[in-house]
Amino acid sequence: MKTIVTITMNPAIDKSATVDHVLAERKLYCSEPLFEPGGGGINVSRAVRKLGGESLALYPSGGHSGQTLRLLLDQEGLTHRPIEVAGWTRENLIVLESATGQQYRFGMPGPDLSAKEWQACLEQIFAGAAKPDYLVASGSLPPGVPQDFYARVARLGKQHGARVAVDASGEPLRLALREGVFLIKPNIREFREMIGEGGEDEARVLALAKKIVLDGQSEVVVISLGAAGVLMVSDSGVERLHPPTVPIISKVGAGDSMVAGMVLSLARGNALRDAVRFGVAAGTAAVMTPGTELCRREDAERLYRQMLPGE
Repeated sequence: MKTIVTITMNPAIDKSATVDHVLAERKLYCSEPLFEPGGGGINVSRAVRKLGGESLALYPSGGHSGQTLRLLLDQEGLTHRPIEVAGWTRENLIVLESATGQQYRFGMPGPDLSAKEWQACLEQIFAGAAKPDYLVASGSLPPGVPQDFYARVARLGKQHGARVAVDASGEPLRLALREGVFLIKPNIREFREMIGEGGEDEARVLALAKKIVLDGQSEVVVISLGAAGVLMVSDSGVERLHPPTVPIISKVGAGDSMVAGMVLSLARGNALRDAVRFGVAAGTAAVMTPGTELCRREDAERLYRQMLPGE
């Protein structure tokens, strides 16, 4: 299988707990917290492992929270390479209100990285013995990291012959597209925000996705439509892939699981259409799990088989 590397510039420890009611100005007594590794690329690597594959996760790590993150990744058996930084790795808070089933997610900004620190992260991508065939750049950028960071990743990827997949939004995504990448996976809201005025028009969404491919900005555009599946655009044309109907327990981690499924399937040598189908199955499997849990392999493989023609 080809090599998969993920880069996460704003990793996190996700601390989750439940409480009966969320009330202002009251001391709230929560359940025992659960600590999990988080951040876009790290979650992609975690999902790749859950789906039976292997990858290398690269990320900046600092302070006691950074040490805790390393321990959590070791406990999951993930292959990872921390890059030392001065600032502390961020901690996010997720609170489930049991009375209503509503989930409250508090995301922190992350440490302010110096130019030397974020440049070291770039240098580490191709510093190992195993060069990435597929490079996934995913998640938000912490303070201090330039908006064109993913564009720099894309440029390095092209120089080393790696296929770069970017799962980001806003200016970092727009700048990466100018450089040119292999695959992007925005959700429909992120894609409409990138379009700007007229983004509610489905014809305009499709036209811009086609233009991105024709202009060589991304070989593949996969737009997540939530329960409606995905819109896949490549030089082979346009296709909608619909997932099987499943009970939705939590949507957290669905996007990262989808990226993991697509990249893992491609790394295994499967055709693009089959890879995107497996990605949809993995993303759908993730919504069947509670809280911040990612996809389960058995669910993803079963849903994938259901999506095959004639099944």
